[in-house]
Formats: sequence, C-alpha cells, structure tokens
Amino acid sequence: MNLPQDPFILLSYVNTKLRDEYSSLDELCQATNTDRHDLEKRLADAGFVYIPSINQFR
Repeated sequence: MNLPQDPFILLSYVNTKLRDEYSSLDELCQATNTDRHDLEKRLADAGFVYIPSINQFR
C-alpha cells in the first residue's frame, strides 16, 4: 500500500487508521505491508512520536 508522502497527511491517515481499524501500530504495519521503523522515522522527522498507551502519534 502506498502511504501519503506529506508528513501531515500521513499523520492524519495513520492516526485515523489506528483509531478506526487497528489496535496497534504493528497490526497496521502488517496489514499495509509497511516497515514500522520507516514509518516511525518519517513521522519522527516531522516531530511526531508513537504513544502506544493511546495508540496514536502525537
């Protein structure tokens, strides 16, 4: 699956998927065939970090 390239659109997309469809980042990454490390780095480069306790990037 091709994820959005813009970091802010990616943030919105991923957080929506985490809220509505997936109970963890690992589950989302597996379902979308996305490398978790790469996804976290892309969002970290834009200033966002994954918070497992709320299952969202902030």
